[in-house]
Amino acid sequence: MGHDHGHHEFGSTKKLYLAVVINIILTVFQIVGGLLSGSLSLLADALHNFSDAGALAIAAIAAKIAKIPPNQRMTYGYKRAEILGALINSTTLIIVGLYLLYEAVNRYFDQNPIDGWTVVWVATIALVIDIFTALLTYSGSKDNVNIKAAFIHNVSDAAASVVVIFSGILILYFKVYLVDLIATVLISIYVLFQAFFLIRQCILVLMQSTPNHLDINEIKSAIESVSLVKEAHHIHVWQLDDKKILLETHVVVFKESLYEIENIKKQIRHVLSVNFSIKHSTLEFEISENCQNL
Repeated sequence: MGHDHGHHEFGSTKKLYLAVVINIILTVFQIVGGLLSGSLSLLADALHNFSDAGALAIAAIAAKIAKIPPNQRMTYGYKRAEILGALINSTTLIIVGLYLLYEAVNRYFDQNPIDGWTVVWVATIALVIDIFTALLTYSGSKDNVNIKAAFIHNVSDAAASVVVIFSGILILYFKVYLVDLIATVLISIYVLFQAFFLIRQCILVLMQSTPNHLDINEIKSAIESVSLVKEAHHIHVWQLDDKKILLETHVVVFKESLYEIENIKKQIRHVLSVNFSIKHSTLEFEISENCQNL
């Protein structure tokens, strides 16, 4: 069973690297097509693809770094490598999105003819490749959030290619060149939305925020529902990475319950694991008569 799991991870990593190479080739192809056709939306899609190639590369490299075991200096290991990688990628996305908006405004005041056929053909080929790379990462996306993010990126690339194809058809048949700028703005807004969402998630993890899906009051009530527990306070919950959640808290028990400490610990950890998916917890016990709220 362990061998199968390792083989699956190896296969997923190989697919990520293959997707990186495909995205870089596609980016070069779209840049050439964008320059030849004069289409800014095609260049916008190319930059979006390039940022996704970076995201895929970061996902693959960070996943490898994250597997390095903890040591005396890095006692938590390198689990946050993926978070730092995502932060770098989302910052780059913001720069790309703002640059595309700037170029769209400049092009509005200096519009040039655009070769609609080149736009349509290049974007169609890009769409086929985007679908292929999405299929490459689909199988691994079911049980790995890192690869799932890569899969979503590829699906969004495919959607952007559809927008570019649509604008190319309008240019081809109706000579509406303004639609190219509108498509660029739409892609830019989507890129910025995606980037701000990612950067917010990364900052919350790095600032050790309580995960959005967890409520401290619910956790407190669950711990206090355990037999022989009087109170729980000084509760801290944070994420080490996008999967592992940690908790530390002070647990107040009655003096006469001291002999049951180990049993109480097991019950609390079971409640935390089953109800909140918290597998790592540090519990500090206090005697009721000596308790102070910290």
